[in-house]
Amino acid sequence: MPDTPNQLLGATVLVHVELPSEENQEDLEELKRLVESAGGEACETFICRREAPDPSSFIGSGKVEEVAASVAACEAKTVVFNSKLTPAQERNLEKAFSVRVMDRIALILLIFAQRARTYEGKLQVELAQLQYEQARLVRGWTHLERQKGGFGLRGGPGETQIELDRRALRERIGMIKRDLEVVARRREQNRSLRRRNSINVVSFVGYTNAGKSTLFNRLCGSDVYAADQLFATLDPTLRTINLKSVGKTVFADTVGFIRHLPHDLVAAFRSTLEEAIHADLLLQV
Repeated sequence: MPDTPNQLLGATVLVHVELPSEENQEDLEELKRLVESAGGEACETFICRREAPDPSSFIGSGKVEEVAASVAACEAKTVVFNSKLTPAQERNLEKAFSVRVMDRIALILLIFAQRARTYEGKLQVELAQLQYEQARLVRGWTHLERQKGGFGLRGGPGETQIELDRRALRERIGMIKRDLEVVARRREQNRSLRRRNSINVVSFVGYTNAGKSTLFNRLCGSDVYAADQLFATLDPTLRTINLKSVGKTVFADTVGFIRHLPHDLVAAFRSTLEEAIHADLLLQV
């Protein structure tokens, strides 16, 4: 079975590839902080330049050997790439390193899984993970070559196990989306009630770990979890206070932004940003 999604990373080797296109360029310091936020400790960092990713390993056979030697020397448990890997690249690298290999998207998902506390947050995390894993079913599975005969078919190959797994994934994704629609309708009812009562909403927005939750706690006298780590806050938190010149006002602490967040993750977490979309005032921290 695949690795448990919310396990800690442990000793980690980082791989940062500089490509000609700035569009594909990620920040190395940000990666280090993401690894720390996921419970990992960077034991070595590899920086290399390439004109284009290697189709099979992203970094080329020579660099793969260097990283493999470092993994063995550091007794690392994880290798994290600061780029998006294809399923084939991920499988080839795990075979070469004999440890878990993650790309930047998987790392962010791991942190989300560790941070989710509310029912809605956990649903959103599971949805994003399942959508990400749809193309990566082969990773970590040992039974995918088996086939099961289809009902009513004699001698036919039937459905392969991977087809059954994909169908199960699609069904679970559909269930989660329906549950999230129910939650979204409830949140909309609460927003409609606030609008009818002329209650203003102020949403705290900004980069992750900019201090939104700390400011939120000071202004609201609240005790929302705040820490010097990326994505310490995942679920939106609302508090109502009375302002002298405005009256009753709702302050909303929201999930923070990060560079190059993949579009499918934005879609999966859209409901957590609804408070910012429908706010009367955005307070950028």
